[in-house]
This record gives sequence, C-alpha cells and structure tokens, in this order.
Amino acid sequence: MKKKILVLSLISLLLLAGCKNKVELKDGKQVVASVKGKKITAEELFDDLKKNYGASSVIKEIDTFIIKKEISDSDSKQAKEYAKSQVSVMKQQYEQAGYKWEDALSQYGYSSEKELVEEYQLSKEKEMVAKKYIKKNITDEEIKAYYDKEIYGTYTVKHILITPDVEDKASDEEKEKANEKAKKTAKEVIKKLDEGAKWKDLVKKYSDDKGSKDKEGLIENFTKGDVVDEFFEATLKLKDGKYTKEPVESTYGYHIILKVSNTKKPSLKDSTSKIKEEIATNKMNNDDTLLNKTWIDIRKSYDLKISDSDVQSGYNKMKSNN
Repeated sequence: MKKKILVLSLISLLLLAGCKNKVELKDGKQVVASVKGKKITAEELFDDLKKNYGASSVIKEIDTFIIKKEISDSDSKQAKEYAKSQVSVMKQQYEQAGYKWEDALSQYGYSSEKELVEEYQLSKEKEMVAKKYIKKNITDEEIKAYYDKEIYGTYTVKHILITPDVEDKASDEEKEKANEKAKKTAKEVIKKLDEGAKWKDLVKKYSDDKGSKDKEGLIENFTKGDVVDEFFEATLKLKDGKYTKEPVESTYGYHIILKVSNTKKPSLKDSTSKIKEEIATNKMNNDDTLLNKTWIDIRKSYDLKISDSDVQSGYNKMKSNN
C-alpha cells in the first residue's frame, strides 16, 4: 500500500501534471509509456525515480514540514518578501541584458516566476530555521568574548572627506599622484583648524561627502560595523571636541574627524540577543557547509526514519557531500 501511494505521488507530481490522460494505478503494472518492443510500467518508473530523485523529494517534503513547525507566519512572510526581491533583481538583470524572462525561466527548468520565488523562499526559510538552532548552541563564553571585543556604544562625529580626483581608467602613477594630492589637502585642512579656522567653513569649502556636507559633516549614532574600520578606530581614540591630527585614510579617501559625543556600551544582558544573531550569521558566512550540517541535526532531532533502502542510500550521499 505504501509503495502504491508513493508511486502515485511521484508520477502524478513529477511527470503527469498537466497531461490530459493519466494512468490509473492499481498494482504498478500499468503502462506509462511504450515504444515498439518496449513498455515502461508505473512500477519501473517508480523504481527509477526513487533511485534518482527519491531522497531529494522526500527530504524537501520533510524540511517543508519542519519549517512550518519552526518559524512564525511573520518570518514566512519576511522570507517571501526577500524571495520576491531577489527574483525581481534577477528578472531586471536578464531583461536589461536583452533576454526574455520567460525564456530564462524555462531554460533553468521553472514553469513560472512563482515557482522560482517559492524556491528562494524555501531556501531563506531553511536558513532561518538553521540559524535558530545554531543560536541555541552558542555558549556563554562565546557571547562574553564577542561582547568584550565587538560591542560598543554609539558615536556621533563630524568629518571632512577629501577624495582623490582621479578617473577609474587612470594609470597607477596617476592614481598615486591624485592620492598624494588629496592627502596633502587633508593635512592643509588640519593645519587651518590648528590655526583657528572655523569647522563649518572648512566643511563647506573642502568636504566631498555630499550626504553630510550641508550638516557640517555630521554623522550620528553609528557603532562598529556601520562605518569603515579605519574611521571607527580613529573615532575611538578621540575625546569629545577633539579632531584627528593626521588624515585618516579609507577606501573613500582622507577624513578629518571631529568627535562630538558617544553613548555608553549597552549591558551584556541587553546585548545578548543581538550577539547571538551576529555570531550565528558569522558562523554561517564562514562555513559553507554549516547550513546543511545543521539541517542534518535538525532532521535527526525530529526523529527522521527512512524505510526505503534506495532513499536512504540517496540521503547518505547527500549528507556525505556536505
């Protein structure tokens, strides 16, 4: 009975969807297709599909079931919106390159855009569930170490940015000259500050940061990770009302930074949730196999049992490839 149910499921879903004539399954001996001298029965098709696709199909069904148990409706909605945004970007890229979106979908085996969105959504939901399990196994020691090293209060500064005036096509020598000129200008700005020039006047005259120029170069309430490392490290060394005495080089150019204020570091208790999220994200980013390894453990925690030897063999191969 179980075999007949699986035969019906695999054949109807994978091969006969959309066909006008469907084979009525009774004992697996019904002919699905034939050529002169050869008949393919439902049972033969089932065995072939089971060996080649059984494991992936079964695991997809199981993972989908687990996901519904593990994440909330709001998480699922968030995953769907993420999937739509990713597919939208992909569609735009294909169309800008002169391809028909429907042809691209068909080329990669998708019958509709909805099907691709669903695949992206499932992938995002799997990531959400895996991250949830990874966070459960983060130790207090890991949390404390991350807190001591990575958690800071927020900082507010003003800055003047001097960018090298150079085109992308410029030679290395031209880029070097432009870089030296920008650094020299930044040093001149610092000298003017030392001589009593007003900050707001220098910002208007010299800063290339259009986003902050009209606000005297103000950048508010940032913490580590919100700005480039060089900028943040330089800020840490400043006292309120003091500015950097040497230009701070970053990928954007040269900064002169004037510290305005900062807030105290949040408590470990208040930071724990954020820290767990960041540690889990870092672990997944640094280990391409962690997502799949975690899902092996998740299925085990749900007491996964595979009764069919072909499907079990396929699943073993899936696990060994992780």
